[in-house]
Amino acid sequence: MPHHNNWTRQQTLAALHIYLQLPFGQLHHRNPLIKQLAGWIGRTPSAVALKLVNLASLDPQIVASGRVGMGNASNLDKQIWQELNANWDAVATEAAAAYESFGIENGVSPGADVIDEVPEIAEGKSITATVKVRVNQARFRRAVLASYNARCCVSGLAVPQLLIASHIIPWADDHKNRLNPRNGLCLSALHDKAYDRGLITVLPSLTIRVSPELRSVQADEFTRTAIAAFDGRSIRMPERFKPDEAFLTAHAQRFGFL
Repeated sequence: MPHHNNWTRQQTLAALHIYLQLPFGQLHHRNPLIKQLAGWIGRTPSAVALKLVNLASLDPQIVASGRVGMGNASNLDKQIWQELNANWDAVATEAAAAYESFGIENGVSPGADVIDEVPEIAEGKSITATVKVRVNQARFRRAVLASYNARCCVSGLAVPQLLIASHIIPWADDHKNRLNPRNGLCLSALHDKAYDRGLITVLPSLTIRVSPELRSVQADEFTRTAIAAFDGRSIRMPERFKPDEAFLTAHAQRFGFL
């Protein structure tokens, strides 16, 4: 039965896990993930949706947009949000574990929230270390695409199958920010490859820069129209989790743009 007790840390972390995966416009009581979590923790879907909106009230970018009408975040909400921003990977991992623990109690396998993106789980194989990495990568992708409403921030491409959650600081180089959506850009597969190779960058001003090599008069027409034409333009801004300026600076410096 739904109850009105105070939210526990584990319940709040499970809600945070869903908050990271859903676009802001889907934080409502009709969303299937919200309804599912509500059943797991014995609360109403409206109560869970309200918790997600209260978490959103702590997100500076959401607040700046004027889109939050509720500001009833609890001290526990604020504490967890602060912990999240101090160490994304640790808290995001804890949140996923809390979500999974409720799922297991209700007969749902670990990683079920991204089952369609991790074939090894869909085939019923055990959760190996390799699969866990892929689950985390899938969750990072969900968070980044949710922030950008599944649209490439350079080209505007809106075909999810052709979009990549591109790390600004590579996965191997920063263990505290592997799961941090502020360490990500939503890019088309083409622009992701160009970004990874340092052929394009995004400056701290959120301006796109293209390497001189690709802006050369010798470049083919496709390169000029599909990549070079975006030089000097601003990226399409995410609804939340704006890319971190320090991460953008590091990428631009690494490839000689700054």
